[in-house]
Amino acid sequence: MQGPVYSHTERDNGAITAVIEFLTAFVLFLMILTAFLSLAQLEMGSNDPSLDRLDSAAVLGMDRISSDEGWFVPLTNEQLDYDNATANWHLFPAQQLEEGRVQAGLLVDGELNDSKINALHNISEDGFALGIGLPEGYSFHLNIMVTDSTEAQRVGAVLFDGGTDKSGTRASSTSYRNFYQNDETIQIILEVHDGGRKNNQLQITEVHPRPSQSGAEWIEIYNPNDFAISLYGWSLEHTSGSSTSNLLLKEGIITGHATAIFTGDPSSQDAGNASEVIDLGVEGFLGVGSIDNLANGNGKLTLKYTQVFESQPAVIQRINWGGDTGLFLVNGQSIVWDGTSMFDSTSWSISNNPTPGN
Repeated sequence: MQGPVYSHTERDNGAITAVIEFLTAFVLFLMILTAFLSLAQLEMGSNDPSLDRLDSAAVLGMDRISSDEGWFVPLTNEQLDYDNATANWHLFPAQQLEEGRVQAGLLVDGELNDSKINALHNISEDGFALGIGLPEGYSFHLNIMVTDSTEAQRVGAVLFDGGTDKSGTRASSTSYRNFYQNDETIQIILEVHDGGRKNNQLQITEVHPRPSQSGAEWIEIYNPNDFAISLYGWSLEHTSGSSTSNLLLKEGIITGHATAIFTGDPSSQDAGNASEVIDLGVEGFLGVGSIDNLANGNGKLTLKYTQVFESQPAVIQRINWGGDTGLFLVNGQSIVWDGTSMFDSTSWSISNNPTPGN
């Protein structure tokens, strides 16, 4: 009996089908294996779990700030008060936001909200990172700007720009999102970094060592950053002759692009437009009336900051008056910084009209 006869075409089609089935199965196997290794935090070839985690943190962080209104859980009696949690986090001052827990959602009715963007100045960098769920050891940078508008002068306008620069970090991942509203395109860029060193800065802008009559000594400090800065880790040092006094600040916060007044007596202090008034009279660092803690003659005031996990503070700014500086005060005068050198006495001048908080 003669068996079946196959044509060349039938044999070729069968071979091609077999090859296709094999390649399909092999690709499916690789996809399953790659997914498994990623979930298990293992590495195969170009798959790097640390980069996967970084990408995931950037995407998740962007989703949390650009998908809804966010929320705030206040601190009541040293406990997070979940019963009074609210989406109106932007209505709370910096100190309350720092004490509680906030996730800074920026949307209202599906659109970016100007009030919520402006309220980012009331959140510290650490508080923002905690709210969007960044793992420990990660840092970030947030930029919000107008990339297109029917009003030419609005193009390129920066609505917010703050956080840690990615230079010196081990790796970085970036997430973007565009919003089209009110004839404008607004872009949010969230960079998440593995590592990074915060370079936040505070600036002493005016010092009042010789108040008139029963007035208080005070120090004006400005925060030039977009995010609020927690005072934890900052310190002040005052030297008069051979006497030196140091004060480590353990609490408090200064709103972004705002001024705080440190005073010997908050009850009598003229605060001007200062966002915060902080009592250093109770700490014995600043005086009021006959209590004279800052030197009237030769004095030196130093602002320092200690990074987390570092033992030695870095000197951020130093002010000298009296001696050979040419800065000699009488009662009621203050010394004012001109915004240039953080250490040179020539950057300071005498003012007959002190302007605390302005």
